[in-house]
Amino acid sequence: MSVIGSTFWQYASPQRAYALSARLLPLLFAVALVLTVAGLYVGFFIAPTDHQQGEAYRIIFVHVPAAWLSMLIYLAMAFWAVLGWVFNTRLSSLMARALAPTGAAFTFLALWTGALWGKPTWGTWWVWDARLTSELILLFLYIGFMALQSAIDDPRRGDKAGALLALVGVVNIPIIYFSVKWWNTLHQGASISFKAAPTMASTMLWGMLLCALGLWAYAIAVSLWRLRTLVLERERDAQWVAHLPELQTQEAHA
Repeated sequence: MSVIGSTFWQYASPQRAYALSARLLPLLFAVALVLTVAGLYVGFFIAPTDHQQGEAYRIIFVHVPAAWLSMLIYLAMAFWAVLGWVFNTRLSSLMARALAPTGAAFTFLALWTGALWGKPTWGTWWVWDARLTSELILLFLYIGFMALQSAIDDPRRGDKAGALLALVGVVNIPIIYFSVKWWNTLHQGASISFKAAPTMASTMLWGMLLCALGLWAYAIAVSLWRLRTLVLERERDAQWVAHLPELQTQEAHA
């Protein structure tokens, strides 16, 4: 455990995290491309037509992974934001900032694909359904988190204010997840559960899981890419940043 702990704190340094992310990005983008393309191919060309929803159901291969990630990224964002607030770690707060736009993008994608799914399935683009409404609130929480931090000139104060908002907003995540069980909603229940066998064909399940893993890798890659930019902005007066172009030139000629 001491080895794991020391490794964790070693990469809590912005300089080391910046270097580590440079090595991870090509792999993450490659994994994201391969898995997402494979998942979409399975979902759109191999998976059978649904006997109730017809071809319209295929939007789930994008909608469901996007909805999963919208909630997962928010929890990760809140975790890093609170960790930075409690332990005053610079990199944690920067990681929360880097995750927010990615989470907002996936939340918007979940809402948009949900509307495309809702029109042929429910006959309308939007209803004030419990899950749809709580997912919309999630988008507002992401936007509020980013707007609040941008409105405060002092980055440290902005990090703390954003952490407080992110922590309060965590209560919305179980509301989204359990809304179909707590209220009578139009939104269908989960097709995948840890307590029961999946209610979909195996090819559908594999297509969805491949897309989910691919989009997950993409979300990590894009967030790390944004983290690198934030690190350079926050650490621009540090000596290692001033020497960064020189180091890159030396590595190119090595």
